[in-house]
Amino acid sequence: MRSAPRLVAAIGTAMATAGTLHAAFNIRRLKPLPSTPTTVPQRVSILLPLRDEATRVTPTLRAVLDQRGLPNAEILVLDDGSSDGTADVVRAVAGDDPRLTLVDGGPQPPPPGWLGKPWACARLADLATGDVLVFVDADVVLEPHAIAATVDALRDNGLQLLSPYPRLVAVSPAERLVQPLVVWSWLTTLPLGPTERSRRPSLAAANGQLLAVDAAAYRAVGGHAAVRGEVLEDIALLRAFKRAGFRGVPTVGSAVASCRMYDGPRDVYDGYTKSLWSAFGSRAGAAAVVAALGLAYVAPAVVAVTSRDRVARTVGAVGYAAGVAGRVLVARRTGERAWPDALAHPLSVTAFGLLTAASWRRRARGTLTWKGRRLG
Repeated sequence: MRSAPRLVAAIGTAMATAGTLHAAFNIRRLKPLPSTPTTVPQRVSILLPLRDEATRVTPTLRAVLDQRGLPNAEILVLDDGSSDGTADVVRAVAGDDPRLTLVDGGPQPPPPGWLGKPWACARLADLATGDVLVFVDADVVLEPHAIAATVDALRDNGLQLLSPYPRLVAVSPAERLVQPLVVWSWLTTLPLGPTERSRRPSLAAANGQLLAVDAAAYRAVGGHAAVRGEVLEDIALLRAFKRAGFRGVPTVGSAVASCRMYDGPRDVYDGYTKSLWSAFGSRAGAAAVVAALGLAYVAPAVVAVTSRDRVARTVGAVGYAAGVAGRVLVARRTGERAWPDALAHPLSVTAFGLLTAASWRRRARGTLTWKGRRLG
């Protein structure tokens, strides 16, 4: 009977250790963003889709207006049928700034087959005149050199898509439990070298909160029309780029942007369950990922606490420590909180599994919604 806990602990510990070593290797391979402001002479279009964001868009818009090193920039803001006075807030913040154009999206819903976010982004892109398009979400606050640094990195690395992940601000216990997994997950599991070169759809990570694309490449792949029905349109867009032979990668953008994605446990639940069902291709794919993460990051801790076998407990403790170490490595690179949050890593992974299961249940029941619109 002792062999089973030992085997589980050994396998999980090996997986957790490999994941942490891989994260450390990936951190060294990240495409860095310039640390000092640069000047970008080319035309840059900053695109900001908004729907009912009156309470949170002010710091975002002020930061966009304060961008440096962009002498030839335009700012296009779409009010996508907001009912909370979002457009009035935009006008008050922007004043008479000639760079900004506020587009009235009207009350009509997206056309059949389109989801709201891709539709809003496509409408903005159709109006954009820049050589580079930079999509920014309403909850992202940029540093003054953020856009210039992102465009500079896009061009210097010969990329057509660059996705700097903002530093995620987590306040409530639910946010602190789940949010750190966003960057940790792809730094731990995604081989960045092959990801940049490969066209395989499974090797893709992107974040629409801050996303820069070469305009010509974007239009060549069909833009957001190519991902019109995708809940995770950012990842789908990168996959479209890769299929067309273009290059795109994620990177850590914590030095240039921050974002509080969700405000409290209800937002965390709604936000993740709306999209996790689509993250792994199928129920079987989701189950396999959740099981693998559980084996690597939950099982060793459980064995360490519950087993009567001293060897199994010791091995499990090593696996638990390896998982915590991986979280700390990533947190230090992203500027997010490391302690004591990393100690709860098994609980974080468990929460992720529960959210994935809940997402599939909501999908099956047809109860997925976001911003007042149904998702499929």
